[in-house]
Amino acid sequence: MRLMASKIRAIANTISDDDTEKFIGELLKAKRIYVIGAGRSGLVAKAFAMRLMHLGLQAYVVGETITPALNKGDVMVIFSGSGRTKTVADLAETAKEIGGRICLITSNADSRIGKIADCIVIIEHQRDDVDDDAFEFEIRQMTGDHKSFAPLGTLFETTSMIFADAVISRMMEISKIDESALKNRHTNIE
Repeated sequence: MRLMASKIRAIANTISDDDTEKFIGELLKAKRIYVIGAGRSGLVAKAFAMRLMHLGLQAYVVGETITPALNKGDVMVIFSGSGRTKTVADLAETAKEIGGRICLITSNADSRIGKIADCIVIIEHQRDDVDDDAFEFEIRQMTGDHKSFAPLGTLFETTSMIFADAVISRMMEISKIDESALKNRHTNIE
């Protein structure tokens, strides 16, 4: 855990403040926010959508049955370490064609999604090489192929989760929202 924490701290020190502020600006001016990611990155995206809802923003998870149509002026936030997961990239391109703005949280700005993104936050700079870009996510998930102490993008996902929570804290400061407002939107039927 200490090794992972030290690596996450090192990654955090490389995240651009300007990119982060641009990302927050996109969220604050969005009509609605749609989040997406595949696999564990998708779980991070869902957690982020929940916190955006707690802030009082209209946030939706792409692929859920109650997610409304995306329109111009909406923002799609994509969590993708590779920036090229085929299913997510296809949906990003569709959102862009509709007129949505794309915000990518990634370790690979020079990627299929990165090329169409309106804002990019780089979370991690080191990923294992994969020969077949089109199937990078699927290959890594099915084969368990990894070369690090934190397998299959763990550092990206964990750091992304911490980054997303930090963004929420910053948005609370900017919007002057305290924790009691979030608690009022927290589920009360569990």
